[in-house]
Amino acid sequence: MSQNPYMLVFGQEPMQKISRYEQKEMVLNAFKAERGQPVFMITGVRGIGKTVFMTEIADQFRNEKDWIVTELNPEVDMRVQLASQLSSEDQLARIFRAAKINLSFFGFGLEVSDVTPVTDIEDALKKMLSALQKKNKKVLVNIDEVTNTTRMHEFAAAFQILLRLKLPIYLLMTGLYENIRGLQDENSLTFLYRTPRIELQPLNLSSIAYNYKVTFHIPETEAREMADMTNGYSFAFQALGWLRWQYPDQKEYVYVQYRQILNEYVYEKVWSELSRKDRTVAYAIAKSETGKIDEIRQLLNMTSNQFNPYRKRLIDKGILDGRERGYVKFVLPLFAEYVKEEMSE
Repeated sequence: MSQNPYMLVFGQEPMQKISRYEQKEMVLNAFKAERGQPVFMITGVRGIGKTVFMTEIADQFRNEKDWIVTELNPEVDMRVQLASQLSSEDQLARIFRAAKINLSFFGFGLEVSDVTPVTDIEDALKKMLSALQKKNKKVLVNIDEVTNTTRMHEFAAAFQILLRLKLPIYLLMTGLYENIRGLQDENSLTFLYRTPRIELQPLNLSSIAYNYKVTFHIPETEAREMADMTNGYSFAFQALGWLRWQYPDQKEYVYVQYRQILNEYVYEKVWSELSRKDRTVAYAIAKSETGKIDEIRQLLNMTSNQFNPYRKRLIDKGILDGRERGYVKFVLPLFAEYVKEEMSE
């Protein structure tokens, strides 16, 4: 059997994927513009495709002559990490030596004779980026799954200063809504509050159906049925495709395993992060046959003012779709069934 083109591993770029062209072009154009937006935050529920989306953009810039793309680990000092990555590239190291930037104090191995070492990491980044700016080079920093930590505060505060100095540095971050919101609410990081959030929406169902039709050589109606089962949810698209590839003649088994994978890989974690009241509201939504908000409020015995904060929170978490006025529905496929099973237990 040839290699399965779908993937169940979070964060790794799969062979089969559906691109979000409009949102991707918005970021690419903003970064390339003379005075464009230098920072974007990518958010959405687990498995919606945040990391893959960021990777697509990063790969595009890796093919650009004057762009330098770096990936930072948010668990360590990202200022030191950025300086280390930049100085470890031979071409860039030559630029820093020519600019007489001695980084030996940090143990990077970039020493310049008869030049006093730089001892402050933020001062080092300023000098390095200034040297790169003179060579018309730009640095794109990618940080996956940011959280509201001291490490992130330190890097964001330093990044804010670099932006004020008009140095050529750009930033892409992914994170769950609550983590992104926590960062944006920090009083000392005002630039993050104004940073645009890209809230990833479900994939186009027609594109998913076409992908399944071509990959599995199946009729359009069957491909559409499969696409509808995913609700456009990126991880579901990969999971269903992976199972169909592994078990091409066992439709019933595929369906059972599909539910189990969604539950174990995603829904158990999503459910654990909901408050007791959030779960009660989700249960009422799951029980509603119409998705009409008036009906759901009656099930909960809630006024509109009482219900709206829970509705907004579930929408912000990427669990609920509230775009149709007066109605709500779950974004995640088969999540209503999961909710009912959990609450019945």
